[in-house]
This record gives sequence, C-alpha cells and structure tokens, in this order.
Amino acid sequence: MREVPDGVDRLTPVLRPVRAGNGFEEALEQILQVVRLGLVPRGGRLPAERELAGRLGISRVTLREVLKVLQEQGLVESRRGRYGGTFVLPRTADTGGGGKDAGDALRRRVAEVDLEDVLRFREVLEVGAAGLCAAHGLSGAGAARLREALDRTRDAPLAEYRRRDTMLHLTLAELCGSPALAAQYAAVRATLNDLLDRIPLLVRNLEHSQRQHTALVEAVLDRDADGAREMTREHCAGTAALLRGFLT
Repeated sequence: MREVPDGVDRLTPVLRPVRAGNGFEEALEQILQVVRLGLVPRGGRLPAERELAGRLGISRVTLREVLKVLQEQGLVESRRGRYGGTFVLPRTADTGGGGKDAGDALRRRVAEVDLEDVLRFREVLEVGAAGLCAAHGLSGAGAARLREALDRTRDAPLAEYRRRDTMLHLTLAELCGSPALAAQYAAVRATLNDLLDRIPLLVRNLEHSQRQHTALVEAVLDRDADGAREMTREHCAGTAALLRGFLT
C-alpha cells in the first residue's frame, strides 16, 4: 500500500508561509513539526530546498540555517549526490532524536508543557473534527483516505505504530473542512507526540485503541455525529489517563 495516496499532501497543514520578522524561528518550528509528527518517515527525505523555501516563503539561505540547526540536533542529515537531500534520522525511545543532546532537549520540552492544557485542547479539536466530518459527510475520496489511514494502523509494526496513529488523527482533522483547525491540531499533536515518546508502548492499550479507532471511523462514515464525538472523547480520555499516570 502506498504511504500517501495520490494527490494528498501530508505537509499542507504544517508548512505555510511564515510571517515577516520571525522567518527563521517560524520556519524552524514548522519543520520541527514535520519531523515530530512523522509526516516524513524515518529515513525519508524532506522536500527539496527550492520547494521548502517556496512553501515557507523564506530565502534558501535562511532555510539552510534552519536545516543546519536540525542537523546539529541530530534530527536530520544532509547527503550529497544524485540521490542526495535532507533526510530524517531515526528516533530512539531513549533520546527521541539522534543523541544525548536531542534527548535532553526533548526532556526540557516535556518539562515545560502544561499537560492538562494540551490534553484539553487536543480533545476539543479532535471531538470537533470528528463531529464535523460525520455531520457534513465525506466525499468518496475522503472516505477512502480515512479507511486507508485506519488500515495502515492495523498492520503497523510496533515501532511504526505511533507514526501511523498520528497519520490517522491528522487525516480526520484535515477532512473536517477547516484548514485552521487542521493547522492547530498539527501543532498540538506535535506536542502530544513529545509526551507519548516519554512513555512505553503497551500492547493491551494499542489493541484497545484500535477498537476505538474502528468504531470512530465507522461512526464518521455512517454520519453518526453524536457517536463520533462520544467515541473521540473516550479515546482521548484513554490517552490522557496513560499520560497522567506516567508523567505526573
């Protein structure tokens, strides 16, 4: 199965022109979101410099400064030659990145997070997105995208599960018809992923999550808005309970 269906750009909710005055900082934030969300898989290549700079509305000089920071943090590496480019490095459970410095940076980010604020905002956005998708219905292409995202979580190797889980939730946010909601969800999901990287993967929890995913997608496709919202609340509550248990 293809990683991304034809015509679907997973980077759209994240990559957008930066505002004048903070080009470097905002571009760094957006590319970090791409990496933290797994929108480009481990070992995968980021878009070419010309495309990235164009989408962000910055010069290639500024972009190279951003990529240099990411390289120094052990998150990406640059390769030369015909098949060169900037590639996302594997993350590990211990470091969340490419080494001790990246792991320390992740721990600092997690320590600064207001856990309850993140969990509540995540719930508001996801419940809203699920309700909108169900209430307004999905096109044939949208329904196919959602089913494919669900299917990919079912056959995911353990090491890939969280990335594919992220793709499913991002797909739901994108399909709700509000680009602003999708962008906000991408940002909060990146923070949520930082938190999830600090707790173990529990097989029993993943099995339960998969049953919830299936029920949620079925409710959306059946245009059962109340059922979709209720299942989303239940799903968010399960994740919240795990995070509170491990991190507080």
